[in-house]
Amino acid sequence: MGLKSKVRFVYSAKNNQELAERYDFWAPNYDQEMEALFGYVGPQKGAETLARYVSKNAQILDAGAGTGLVGQALLRLGYRNLVGVDNSEGMISKAREKKIYQALYRGNLEQPLGFSTASFGAVICVGVFTYGHAQAICLDELICVTKPGGYIIFSLRPDFYENSDFRGTLTSLEARGKWELVEIGEEFSCFPKDDPDVRLKFWVYRVRYSAESLR
Repeated sequence: MGLKSKVRFVYSAKNNQELAERYDFWAPNYDQEMEALFGYVGPQKGAETLARYVSKNAQILDAGAGTGLVGQALLRLGYRNLVGVDNSEGMISKAREKKIYQALYRGNLEQPLGFSTASFGAVICVGVFTYGHAQAICLDELICVTKPGGYIIFSLRPDFYENSDFRGTLTSLEARGKWELVEIGEEFSCFPKDDPDVRLKFWVYRVRYSAESLR
């Protein structure tokens, strides 16, 4: 099954349970296919973006951690205080084998995650906000678990940004004073080996006010 078939397979999930089951099925071959066959560069690009803003000793939440590709990229850059959460037990199991996270949890990003407010110096989400996956409703919770002055870094496909509620939600959260835009990165091909037409950008926001006031 090629990249386009894999993408259709997960994008067409009807709900979070079905999405988790499809990632459970993909988990054993995910790393080899995404990196070796498809040339997936999203995790490295995301880690490099985070490194421009976040200190090495910060506690970082990898939201939608999958098999830990983002965690590996962060580890290579010197980050050690990593916590991961993902909806697929199969993906979490593969991430756990890498022994790079202080803790890993199964959780639906569209529900309360169970972390205390202001727990993390940064949150990173790579490949998480897209068709059939986590939606913009997640962002309030991610803001709440981020320390004031901390950063939330996430990727979006430009076409998904234009055709979803993310554009309006990002603007609304800024207008309400929850965060401020720091950077919108340059567009890049996230699968240069297999499908260069699939593009991503990274958005960087800084949380503005006490997370306690945002619940």
